[in-house]
Amino acid sequence: MRHQPAKLDEVDRKLLALLAEDSTQSYADLGEAIHLSAPAVHDRVKRLKRDGVIKATVAKIDGCKVGRTLLAFVLVNTKNLVSTKRLLTLANVPEIEEMHTVAGDACVLLKVRVRETEGLEELLGKIQDIEGVDGTRSYIVMSTFMERGPDPYL
Repeated sequence: MRHQPAKLDEVDRKLLALLAEDSTQSYADLGEAIHLSAPAVHDRVKRLKRDGVIKATVAKIDGCKVGRTLLAFVLVNTKNLVSTKRLLTLANVPEIEEMHTVAGDACVLLKVRVRETEGLEELLGKIQDIEGVDGTRSYIVMSTFMERGPDPYL
């Protein structure tokens, strides 16, 4: 699946960088930082949302503070594409934060966050119960040194 990059000027990129740092800033504060009026910033943000550049404005929640202390990445092997698509039935499982099809030794990569190892074991059971799943490999995160989204300047 090919995605066409949006047409972004330097001001758009500066605005995206500021919003990525703190999306709660007012349009007036953002405008001051990029030398635009608040209504002009509002129009740009509306366009960036309409064009799908800004997918959502969300709170970044600390998993540990809400009791989800175990972060893991799970590689899932499936027999075929039909089996891979069956994994989409797990899209509403709240412990699964991300789901990606990948090239390499596995078919699907999941980012999951659970309360403890028992929760991971239960989730792995749900995954392995799906017809066509050949197996899983789990990687438990010991420490997170850095997490960030895409750099708007690249």
